Amino acid sequence: MDSNELKVLIFSINGEYYATDIMEVERILGYEPTTKLPDSPDFVEGVINYEGRILPVISLTKRFNLLANKINEDSKIIVSKQEHGKIGVIVDVVSEVKDISVDNIEESPDIVAGISKRYIKGLIKIDGKIIIFLNLANILTEEEKKLI
Repeated sequence: MDSNELKVLIFSINGEYYATDIMEVERILGYEPTTKLPDSPDFVEGVINYEGRILPVISLTKRFNLLANKINEDSKIIVSKQEHGKIGVIVDVVSEVKDISVDNIEESPDIVAGISKRYIKGLIKIDGKIIIFLNLANILTEEEKKLI
């Protein structure tokens, strides 16, 4: 793999495709019900026990104010490495890991599909699809990290 390539994990939520840098992903878990915490932000589904530690699990649909999706048996929790710990992110379907050429990533406009640019690294164009390249490290603001 040369320096012009990135490995990304592609997943979908509500039929839209998203990708994240595989370096931000620790592992993928099957969905399990979360324990809701009182007073937590709306987009925090709850917490699960992950390797003996508490893992906050967030809903990207709620985070981006999109139509909330139904959780089904294909739903997965992506464990994402953050600067100060880890979070789980609920997705509908994890589709594949792909090598992407940096040339296929375009700067994103300020808002894509209702999602603010703060969460987006760019748009990946492959196989005639446009995939939103998320920046999972920026999903939570500093204040939110403290709340969680």
